[in-house]
Amino acid sequence: MTNIAILTGRIARDPESRETKGGTNITGITVVTDRPARDKDGKTYKDENGYTAKESEFHRVTCFNGLAKTVRQYCTKGQLVSVQGRIHYTQWEDKDGVTRYGTEILADKVDFLSRGNGSGDDNDNTDAPEID
Repeated sequence: MTNIAILTGRIARDPESRETKGGTNITGITVVTDRPARDKDGKTYKDENGYTAKESEFHRVTCFNGLAKTVRQYCTKGQLVSVQGRIHYTQWEDKDGVTRYGTEILADKVDFLSRGNGSGDDNDNTDAPEID
């Protein structure tokens, strides 16, 4: 049995990082993917500009340790990335005792398909690895 997820999309917001008490680095990103929108009959349609209408999906991606550090250092909002990992489901009770569910991709690999936007601070990607 295999659990493999591959996403190619843009980062929706700058990465969020933290470190556990045990010293594990964790960085989370949200990757946005698009797919053709469909009408009630299941057919694609054009938007007001004549382009195929799209629907966006937002995917939570979690990176650990060395990958977490690299993603934190080189990724920014708007950057095109490819993520390979596995789908992970979670269940918990919130403070009101309501059962909540979540889904995320636990990343094994993140490829940079474009350079980051460069926000003008220390995270400008000038020393990022070369892109083929």
